[in-house]
Amino acid sequence: MIIRTAARRRAAATAATVCALAVALTACSGTTKNSTEKGTTKADTAAEANPDAPLKKGLKLAFLPKQINNPYEKIVDEAGIAAAAEYGATGKEVGPSDASASSQVSYINTLIQQRQDAILIAANDPNAVCGPLKQAMKKDIKVVAYDSDTAKDCRQLFINQASSEEIGRSLVQHLGEQIGYQGKIAILSATQNATNQNTWIEFMKDELKLPKYRNMQLVKVAYGDDADQKSFQQTQGLLQAYPDLKGIISPTTVGIAAAARYLSDSSYKGKVVLNGLGTPNQMRKYVKDGTVEQFSLWNPEELGYLGSYAAAALASGQITGAEGEKFKAGKLGEYTIGKDGEVILGEPTVFDKNNIDTFDF
Repeated sequence: MIIRTAARRRAAATAATVCALAVALTACSGTTKNSTEKGTTKADTAAEANPDAPLKKGLKLAFLPKQINNPYEKIVDEAGIAAAAEYGATGKEVGPSDASASSQVSYINTLIQQRQDAILIAANDPNAVCGPLKQAMKKDIKVVAYDSDTAKDCRQLFINQASSEEIGRSLVQHLGEQIGYQGKIAILSATQNATNQNTWIEFMKDELKLPKYRNMQLVKVAYGDDADQKSFQQTQGLLQAYPDLKGIISPTTVGIAAAARYLSDSSYKGKVVLNGLGTPNQMRKYVKDGTVEQFSLWNPEELGYLGSYAAAALASGQITGAEGEKFKAGKLGEYTIGKDGEVILGEPTVFDKNNIDTFDF
């Protein structure tokens, strides 16, 4: 992949939501969420969008990440809070210190009591948070999922980093090229219930069924629970169990950094290929010391920024979350809502020694 300008990112994000893709997660055909008859409980299904409505002043937005100490999600949330200030709103970040399935529920209940105008959530579990989120929507609190989705009827919008299929397949494609399409590989994921991780892993497994990967074997999916030390230990355990392992894919910023730290001080450095999703600042030293050749990610600041403007557009009545509606996201430009309320930021960037120093996040 190549580094894209902001304009090209916006163009790709818009194109991605209007093009028909091969899988249901990103397809643009079918019924809109407002025309779905079965299982729809969203409070605003009868609402009509007013695209000319101005963004309301004084909106209150709350960002609820998977866990409060996750450095990646801190970047996302801080960017979203800064974006809120641009249009006269206030934002805050609240959340649990662990990424367990039910850890976010009490925070949602508190935010409902506080009468927030919008809750933006990176769900630890697609269903565990649904009860309180539906209660929030009944009270006209808008719900926007970002990074990791909820069940579709538990929010109005999902701000997706990139096409889920593209993320999952590209990680396998990159690793396959690096190991010559031969050998045992493993996946180091976050939590077992993380919606985004599981979706990406399904596409990884599907990609591995193609003939060119016939000499590659996925031996295990390990879970580090988005905890640094556990991810470090899981990496160690993988290599003890499979000393002939050729590659590891870690589609989580916490996991890839922990795995890189283990590999950098082990005899496996330069022998086991590590690829996945990480931020340039956390991975720079591992790229420069030869532990990691390449990894990828979208710009998390843009993800938070887009989520903030999407929530404001919902709370201001510019959009309802129906397929085909459009809204403007400040400096990122215009976006179109796709099937099931999905909005795609754009395609990820691949980082290596040639470009990593041009990024600071």
